[in-house]
Amino acid sequence: MKYLIISDIHGNLPALEKVISMEQVEGYLMLGDVVNYGPWSNECVDLIDSLPHCTSLIGNHEEYFIQKACNVKNEIVQSFFHQCIESFDRFEKISQYQKQVNFFNFIGVHTIEDKYIFHDTDILLDNNYIIGHSHQQFIRHENNHTIVNPGSVGQNRKYINVINYALFDSENNTFELKQTKYNINLLLDKMKIDGYPQACIDYYKSKQILN
Repeated sequence: MKYLIISDIHGNLPALEKVISMEQVEGYLMLGDVVNYGPWSNECVDLIDSLPHCTSLIGNHEEYFIQKACNVKNEIVQSFFHQCIESFDRFEKISQYQKQVNFFNFIGVHTIEDKYIFHDTDILLDNNYIIGHSHQQFIRHENNHTIVNPGSVGQNRKYINVINYALFDSENNTFELKQTKYNINLLLDKMKIDGYPQACIDYYKSKQILN
């Protein structure tokens, strides 16, 4: 079977719709952070919920929404949180997301020890992992184990108009890291219509665009 592995969608419906429409797969693994930042948190939760054979994991932003409190001491993050949670009502669905899952010979989890793990982070692996959270796409081999991060669907921190994701072939036990572009103006225009604070809009506009 072929699986689409996605993470860190962050309310970006156009990006999520594009990646789902591009790949013909039999199953899905979603690694958390469907909600917050982008203006379509409800719609993204609904779309994930509609996918066949989809395992959904909880991320830190789902936890913020469930708790109705965000402990990140950053004014822009707080602005996004208060903007997005005001219209959010899919609490029951995100409360059902799993903390972690056994995915073939890997452990799927949003991240390890609540850390941002990048391609060069010093970490001693005790198992094979598939993680999200850091918005950075990579495959690493450490201590006779493998760690895979598909990157972010909706908030690529290098090129904001790029979707990162991964495909897993269970027959061959292989991963393929992939990327595609989408129209970032769809996101920015909706944020303006919904009355996002200018600092939030400027956050996205400050990121690099891949031509």
